Amino acid sequence: MQKEVYIIVLNWNGKEDTLECLESLEKINYSNYKIVVVDNGSEDDSVSETKKQFPKVKIIENKKNLGFAGGNNVGIKYAINSGARYVLLINNDTMVEENFLSELVEVGESDEKVGVLGSKIYFHSEPDRIWFAGGKVSWLKNKGTHIGLDQIDNGQYDKIKETDYLTGCCLLIKREVIEKIGVLEEDYFLYYEDTDFSLRAKNANYKIVYVPKSKIYHKISRSTKPGSSDYIYYHTRNGLVMARRTGSLLSKIILYPHCVYLFLKQIIKIIFIPKKREWAFAVLKGEKDFLSGKMGKAE
Repeated sequence: MQKEVYIIVLNWNGKEDTLECLESLEKINYSNYKIVVVDNGSEDDSVSETKKQFPKVKIIENKKNLGFAGGNNVGIKYAINSGARYVLLINNDTMVEENFLSELVEVGESDEKVGVLGSKIYFHSEPDRIWFAGGKVSWLKNKGTHIGLDQIDNGQYDKIKETDYLTGCCLLIKREVIEKIGVLEEDYFLYYEDTDFSLRAKNANYKIVYVPKSKIYHKISRSTKPGSSDYIYYHTRNGLVMARRTGSLLSKIILYPHCVYLFLKQIIKIIFIPKKREWAFAVLKGEKDFLSGKMGKAE
């Protein structure tokens, strides 16, 4: 008998994407699943249209935007309280292949030590180009990177394998993992909640597994280069927090010397490279808030 899976789709003013995602999910070949749309205080007509077009889908309406972790946690808790065997987090701006879930669950059921599983993810606009084929954490940089990013898929990442982390874009979690380590850490607010969760699961002796036969497509443009001040700030602060919370012994030993190096590097940029001053100030703000213990949304 198939294990029951609760699929959590987080929406915030993303009506068209969410409706297309739900239409895609309804075509999968896995039968024992329920979909829960968690709306993060949308101001468009997402909720009414979802109710109209997908009347059987459970909708949870948050009064305000709780962020990625906060919104998904509402769905996770609902799923666990409803008896879910697995909880799947999936971005609303994705489309899935019909067997994506069955492939994930099959690998999950093959080994009791497997706790978290993720798909091979492609760019929606270029369905042969990889966006994610596993994640690698660099403790020297306190940074997570996507394996295979921007590469054309020629079968080079077609083996099931353990990986450092999985992206929250598509994350299948066994019930017992959530019961043991808890839900997503909400104080990150933006970025690294998924990496932190993967590392906590790994530290609890669960395997984090990439499943290449499970394929989805993410509506993100290759031309969109991350580089805003907010992006730099959150990646700096949250990368440091991740290292302190879930990093290896070595990463914790070098963490504060790394902060000194990071500080000096930004001062040099501010003095000698004017075009990089905005980014440098964002890094310094992230480092300052890390050292002072300030979390949540940036002010």
